[in-house]
Amino acid sequence: MDKETRKYAMQMAFASSIGIAMVLAIFGCLLLGVYLDRKFDSGHVFSVVFLFIGIAAGFRNIYVLIKNNFTDEEQIIKSLKSEPHRQRPAPKKD
Repeated sequence: MDKETRKYAMQMAFASSIGIAMVLAIFGCLLLGVYLDRKFDSGHVFSVVFLFIGIAAGFRNIYVLIKNNFTDEEQIIKSLKSEPHRQRPAPKKD
């Protein structure tokens, strides 16, 4: 497998893992809420509460995946701005 094909395969795997992490968190919590509603005969209270917990957990999973797979570019940006040849020239006066 050449380098570019491998890069695209890794990007597709990363994109699918984000979707899977979101869906599993939401539906897993929703199913737990439905089960608890049926067990305690509480209407839809647990379903709604666990749905919101699942949504929050799904977004947290996305945040963690992105944070772990992308480097912090702040160091690079600071070092580039400090280089003298990267500074903007003074504006021309008309």
